[in-house]
Amino acid sequence: MTKPMTPPARTAARRRKPLSRDQVLRAAMLLADEGGLESVSMRKLGQVLRVEAMSLYKHVANKDDILDGIADLVMADFEVPSGDVDWKTAIRRSATSAHQVLLRHPWAGRLIESRPNGGPARLRYVDAVIGVLSAAGFTMPRVIRAIMVLDSYTYGFALQELAWSFDPDKAPEVAAALAQGLPAGDYPNLRAMAEMVSRTAGAASVDFEFGLDLILDGLQRLRDAAGD
Repeated sequence: MTKPMTPPARTAARRRKPLSRDQVLRAAMLLADEGGLESVSMRKLGQVLRVEAMSLYKHVANKDDILDGIADLVMADFEVPSGDVDWKTAIRRSATSAHQVLLRHPWAGRLIESRPNGGPARLRYVDAVIGVLSAAGFTMPRVIRAIMVLDSYTYGFALQELAWSFDPDKAPEVAAALAQGLPAGDYPNLRAMAEMVSRTAGAASVDFEFGLDLILDGLQRLRDAAGD
């Protein structure tokens, strides 16, 4: 015979809100932010959400479903390019937004690119990029190439930043140590650059938009050139 709940237990049960898919995915995203993708498991999610792990299957099919879901949650924070401004401004804003989001979620870049099934946010974002570039006069083959180079730069730049072994703000100190450690007479160009960075404020500052503008200017020249 089931033991009746005490009044406080009945009150707690009534107050507990039903779990949702969004809650499960956001909890998984927080786990990934704190400990990487390897920290995301049904058991840990159950502990965080204070439910039995088996009850999570009412909201997600399996681990792959969770990975697809959190990849799309990250993509939902990318600024979707709009046709309300010129194409270069729209693409610059969306790429800059994507770069910032990827830095906030160090695990996300590899995950997004590895998922075979794009969620609604990813599909909406890519569709908008295609639309902006097409409306700007790019042929579809050039749209495809443009998306490839923009994604490669955006994801690759974030990946490189996240892999650095030092704080970019400490670049002068790191450069000074490098210059002092290089054998005299060897690597003269590297030594000259390191010495310059060590004594010039901001010489090695992280500048994502510098490369992005080079790409956008190159795409504009490609669009304006005759033929494919």
